[in-house]
Amino acid sequence: MIAQYTKEFRYNLKLSFPVMLGMLGHTFVAFADNVMVGQLGTAELAAVSLGNSFVFIAMSLGIGFSTAITPLVAEADSANNISQGKNAFKHGLILCALLSVILFLIILLLKPLMYYMDQPKEVVELAIPYLNYVALSLIPLIIFQALKQFSDGMSNTKYPMYATILANIINIVLNYLLIFGSFGFPKLGIVGAAIGTLFSRIIMVYFLWMIFKSKDKFRPYITNFNFKKIEQKISAKLFNLGFPSALQMFFEVGIFTAAIWLSGVLGKNPQAANQIALNLSSMTFMVGIGLSVAAMVRVGNQKGLNDFISLRRIAFSIFFLTFIIEIIFASFFLIFRDWLPTLYIDGDTLVNINDNKEVVLIASKLLLVAAFFQIFDGLQVAILGALRGLQDVKIPAFITFISYWIVGFPVSYYLGLYTSLESVGIWIGLFTGLFVASILLYIRFNYLSKKLILRSN
Repeated sequence: MIAQYTKEFRYNLKLSFPVMLGMLGHTFVAFADNVMVGQLGTAELAAVSLGNSFVFIAMSLGIGFSTAITPLVAEADSANNISQGKNAFKHGLILCALLSVILFLIILLLKPLMYYMDQPKEVVELAIPYLNYVALSLIPLIIFQALKQFSDGMSNTKYPMYATILANIINIVLNYLLIFGSFGFPKLGIVGAAIGTLFSRIIMVYFLWMIFKSKDKFRPYITNFNFKKIEQKISAKLFNLGFPSALQMFFEVGIFTAAIWLSGVLGKNPQAANQIALNLSSMTFMVGIGLSVAAMVRVGNQKGLNDFISLRRIAFSIFFLTFIIEIIFASFFLIFRDWLPTLYIDGDTLVNINDNKEVVLIASKLLLVAAFFQIFDGLQVAILGALRGLQDVKIPAFITFISYWIVGFPVSYYLGLYTSLESVGIWIGLFTGLFVASILLYIRFNYLSKKLILRSN
């Protein structure tokens, strides 16, 4: 019985592995930023966390809309309908480009809110100039996501991975040169990290577009675009798929952003520790993202073929694989929770030594909770991918809202600010929201997949 699921593991991993590496590349950019900035001090690390919290919210909306491209392209690809796939890609690219500019402008308008959020003053002063450049990098990032989602829909997940690896290398080099002022470059501190992120994301877009132009499979989809001709039907379909997905990502990213802000109320050291734990758990979460894309593409393909029995079997094989991998990551966090935070903090310096020790101690406690919540974090995103493959997005968006904001956030708020648990309490709230989301989303997929099989018989 189990063999019918495990036999799909090899192909699932083959399809999702490049996505995992590509998404890990995105988080590795953040990892490199955090490790290098952490050498400057805990206030600088907290400032990067606060600045990125605004970007994460905007990014969730942009990426959420871009996910509408993948199932439409996957369905068109399985039917060998180039015209339909090209249409979906063109309209999705326009939507993402416009949205990226709007989100950038909104962040600029909202920057002054930092002064009214009860955050440490020194952290806010550092975060403002950092945010200027990181917010601008949203434009190439969301455009890249549109290109990536198109490539994923074509079952070619390796090309975005190549672009992300290149961007990582460029980002790390620019970070080293601009954060610390190496080799005669100006010493810009955390602003240097933001500039490195901006340039690496611009190059990422250019590199992936050049790959598309050079490949015969992609060329028919990206040539002879008529951007003046906008079809209301396809735009409406993208919006109807993308908007609920954007809301779903907004609700999820929003609660993690709330955790950053709640940690800031506790002080700069809890905020820095939260950033460390969040960055580490986001790296393992990218494996779930990769499997989520595999679920979205494969379920989308089976939906196009009207093979609903195989659709259900393939989806469950991905859920099972996700669970196994996340258990391994949970064990890793439990074993190395005291050592991992030290990667971010310069423990050898005598400057701010007490702050550094406190940050490592808090982060270690947070990783204890993260070890368990990432199991359900991976499962909920894998199930969401399968539901997107079915083009079911409205009910999942409602489920995530209930799970994170009706259940999870009140727990984080109360335990974090009104009990001695403080930072750990905030993360217990995150765990609660993710646990509820994974259960409810599973029930939703189980119901829909059975319903499709009954209808087809």
